[in-house]
Amino acid sequence: MPADPITSPQNPRIKNLLRLQQKPAERRQQDLTIIEGYRELTIAHQAGIEVKALFLCPDLATPTQQHDLQQLLGPAVEQFEVSKAVFERVAYREGSDGVLALARPPHRRLADLKLPANPLLLILEAVEKPGNLGAVLRTADAARVDAVIVCDPRTDLYNPNAIRASIGCVFTNQLVAASTDEVLVWLRQHGIRSFATTPAAEKLYTDMDFRVPSAIVMGTEATGLSDYWLQAADERIKIPMAGYIDSLNVSTCTAIMTFEAVRQRGK
Repeated sequence: MPADPITSPQNPRIKNLLRLQQKPAERRQQDLTIIEGYRELTIAHQAGIEVKALFLCPDLATPTQQHDLQQLLGPAVEQFEVSKAVFERVAYREGSDGVLALARPPHRRLADLKLPANPLLLILEAVEKPGNLGAVLRTADAARVDAVIVCDPRTDLYNPNAIRASIGCVFTNQLVAASTDEVLVWLRQHGIRSFATTPAAEKLYTDMDFRVPSAIVMGTEATGLSDYWLQAADERIKIPMAGYIDSLNVSTCTAIMTFEAVRQRGK
């Protein structure tokens, strides 16, 4: 690590970090994303993510974390020491542990997915909140879902906030973006039944048989699934609601339905 730490927010590398934080177009152009946090970075590395640069704040990162990351990433990865004041300018979260990295996000297509004979998938339509995406990815990781497919996303899949909200599970899942038309064709080609979630459905999720190749399809919190998905799906299902409201947070709904599928499969 260089002897002289970065102490100015005007440093070109810090200014570039801020551009990457704030501008999705900049992340796309540079083909980079930002990973903040020791745990998230180690998970990303274990998942085979290519780390391009490491920024460490000695006042925040423990000596063990600093040593382990330097050993884990090796000399091929550029490493920079950053002052506490500058690091707090680029950190996403309060109470940061002083670890931040630039990394190359994966680029998967539907054809790249490696699935078992009887897959369980999650499909999100038009997700726009990185926090919701991150929360769903944590469920997918916990349930060992085979893949997460995002149809027509309104946020980039490796948005730094999605990485943070997923606690790195954005890297532990097979994650793909595609159009709805592409996904519907792909599901039929692979014999995977789609279960569209909507409060207007008559059938309950507990009445479904998820032991077959299955894809649970979730919509946005604001508008739910599009009519296109509701008409094209094999089944329309709902969670029974006994109170005044007719729906739950999308990540909560996803968890309830996913673990019902896992229960039926005896996992």
